[in-house]
Amino acid sequence: MTFTKFATAAVTALAMTGGALAASHSETDNPMVGGAAMFATKNIVENALNSADHTTLVAAVQAAGLVDTLMGEGPFTVFAPTNAAFDRLPAGTVEMLLKPENKPQLTKILTCHVVAANAMSDAIMGMIDDDGGAHPVPTVGGCTLTAEYTPDGQVWLKDEQGNYATVTIADVKQSNGVIHVIDRVLLPAN
Repeated sequence: MTFTKFATAAVTALAMTGGALAASHSETDNPMVGGAAMFATKNIVENALNSADHTTLVAAVQAAGLVDTLMGEGPFTVFAPTNAAFDRLPAGTVEMLLKPENKPQLTKILTCHVVAANAMSDAIMGMIDDDGGAHPVPTVGGCTLTAEYTPDGQVWLKDEQGNYATVTIADVKQSNGVIHVIDRVLLPAN
């Protein structure tokens, strides 16, 4: 399995159903994210809209015009930063990136969180093992992340600026791929 190409996506307004909020982990066979059930029968955008922890990511995907791509067939692996991850950026960064004139920069950052593959955590850890402890992960945005993991199985991603993000919720299955929730925004070299 290789990580290549990207999928562009933006988030359109989709209705959140009460049933989605009431479903438990056992009913969906998926981890809960942002207080909401995630359904393997829904696409990345449909599920992200239900997560209270991903409202900034959803707004960014909309501003970048990437909704249709991430609702597409895939497969995609999305490393999804939480609102708290965006809050770790310097003050004013998110507001600046959401301006229409900064769409190319925002798109580059977002596409550095996506790979064109359906990579579950066990597959990622296998690739890390095969590569002697660090696996290069080319993204659809042209960035190369480095995947590593700790002895207790915690997966980390290093961006091109040397920052590490931890996968806090792994293997959230989607109809068009998988989401891994991360605690930091991954940034390109420039």
